[in-house]
This record gives sequence, structure tokens and C-alpha cells, in this order.
Amino acid sequence: MDYSEKHIFDQTTPEALKTLSVDMPDANVYQAVLKNWDGIAKPLDGLGKFETLTARIGAILGTDQISITKKAVLILCADNGIVAEGISQSGPEVTTAVARQMAKGASSVGRMAACIGVDTIPVDMGMKETEQIAGVMDRKIRCGTNNFRVEPAMTEAEAVRAVFTGIELVSDCRRKGYRILATGEMGIGNTTTSSAVAAALLPCDADSVTGRGAGLDDEKLSHKKRVIAEAIEKYRLYEAEPLRVLYTVGGLDIAGLAGVCIGGGIFHVPIVLDGVISMTAALLAERIIPGTSRYLIASHKGKEPAVEKLMTALHLEPVIDAQMALGEGTGAVMMLSLLDMALSVYRGNTSFDEIQVTQYERYQKRR
Repeated sequence: MDYSEKHIFDQTTPEALKTLSVDMPDANVYQAVLKNWDGIAKPLDGLGKFETLTARIGAILGTDQISITKKAVLILCADNGIVAEGISQSGPEVTTAVARQMAKGASSVGRMAACIGVDTIPVDMGMKETEQIAGVMDRKIRCGTNNFRVEPAMTEAEAVRAVFTGIELVSDCRRKGYRILATGEMGIGNTTTSSAVAAALLPCDADSVTGRGAGLDDEKLSHKKRVIAEAIEKYRLYEAEPLRVLYTVGGLDIAGLAGVCIGGGIFHVPIVLDGVISMTAALLAERIIPGTSRYLIASHKGKEPAVEKLMTALHLEPVIDAQMALGEGTGAVMMLSLLDMALSVYRGNTSFDEIQVTQYERYQKRR
């Protein structure tokens, strides 16, 4: 469906969110890209998943003349009140410190992005820090969420505003000419919020989706699992609709990233997911606006135990399996570099005639 941006941002209410929908990527372009790959002088399916991934990107963009030269990583930063329960080794001061480094391009993702010409866009969605940080986009909904063990993390209205903020970020990027976006995040405690949201949505018990985050010992990991399990039972989240799960135990980074995923579907921008936080946001987005996952690309299979279950639920398959757990969007940016290399072969388009070799024939249709 074609939406004017004014229509989307006129109202930021649950009712307005439910009116949104996404259409299908262009199936004809998908097949055209695959046909182009078969005409390139190489073994059929020689680049494996990258051939179908680039076909998906072409279908999303609506052209087989694929260019992702202008690209960015959106890094949504927010603090989580649940850190008061001792589920992390550090607190909101670390979120602020890393956001300052991101603003300078000096964090891990900034250095990686600079290597391949990816712009970094850090966004304050809800950091506890009240002073605006130069170089960090101010989209603050509130100064951190509540401790969800005591009360819901945020209000429904705040969660919906954060989702619409994510949609608007994609709209802004598309207007500026970005052709593909990666997802990143920063927020101490967000492996707890994402595990809680994932457990409620999948649904499954907290033990099976909760990991060590930045490095908890066995005792603190057990405590983290108990906190999540108790909250799911307290708020009856296995029976809750996705939006209630989000505002009860989620984070403002997750809410914004869900909006980024939805925005990808609305504005036909491919969205490359990073780790467990953005994957949780992706499942939220798909449950809120069915069809959103068609516009998403999984980058890597991280260390957190929820990843495999989330990817199965989204019908996505990560390419990189390197036991990464850094966050910030680092895995997604790494994936962008691999897509660049694959597309250099696609755009080079060396034909079989050019190398005087008979073209391979395809005997089995591929998906």
C-alpha cells in the first residue's frame, strides 16, 4: 500500500498503528535478478545464499539494477530500568559513554562502518542521560524505562510513539537517498528486555531464551532468568497481544527498532538485522504488521540462545556464524560488506560469451 508520510505521522496511536500494512516485494524483479545471476560467468548458484539475498534486495527496491552504495546503520540508544535488579554488570553510565563514542565514530561499529563507507546514525530513544550529546540524534521518548519487575516498563502511548519514531527514521533516510539500512542498538540491560519479549512472543520459557549478555556468571544468569519468568507470570504475557508485551517488559530501543523494520516494509528499504535485540524487534514488527519480515535480512547467528528460535519464527536464515555478541550493529555492518562484494560480481556482469565458454544450463528451478 502506498502511504503518504503525512498520513503515517498524523497520529501516533495504537489505532493508527493497526491501520498500517505492507505489500509484497516485486516477485518479477526477484526472478529477473536470479536470471541475471545465471548469465554471469560462474557456476550456477556459485555465490549461494548471496544470489537469493541480492534477489530479495532487488525485489524490495523494485529494480534488478541493484545499488546499495548509500547505506547507514541506525543505532538506537536507550536505558532500561530493569538494571536496578542486578541483571547486568554495569549501569546507564555505560550507555552514555558508548553513545558519546558512537557520536565520534570511535565505537566498534563506527570503526567497522568507516571501513566500508557506511554512515553511522546514533539516536537517543530513551537514555537516562538528560544532557543532549552532540552527534546523537535526539528522539528521546523518556529518560529510561521503569523497572518492569515492579511496574510496566513504559506506557502504551510511549511504546507506540517509539515505534512511529522508528518508522519516521526510515522515512528520513529514504528521502536522503539511503538504499539499505542496518540496525544497531546500545542500552545496558537490553538482553534482559529482549529475552523477556522473545519468551512472551514465541512463546517459551525464560530459561530457553535468556543468555549471559555482557558476561554474567552462573548465579547472576539464574537471577536474570527468574526476573524474566516472574514478570511474564505477573503480567500474564503469554496471553498478551504484542504491543502489551512491548510496553510491559520491552525497551525503547526495541520499540524503535520494531518501527525501523515496519518502516522498511512501508518505504521499500531493505533492513539488515543485527543480533538478538534487533531480531526480537523484528518479531514484534511482524506480529504487529504481518508481512514486515519480507523486508528483513538476517546478518549473523549470535551467541544469545534466543537467536535460533527468533530466526525460525521469522523464517529468516543468518549468513554469518561467528559467535559474535558485541551488538551496536557490528554484525549487520559486517553483512553489508559481504553484500557489497557479492554485488560487485553482479554488477560486473562478466558473461559466458566474453570468456568464450558455453553457458551452464539450469535443470532445476530454484526458489
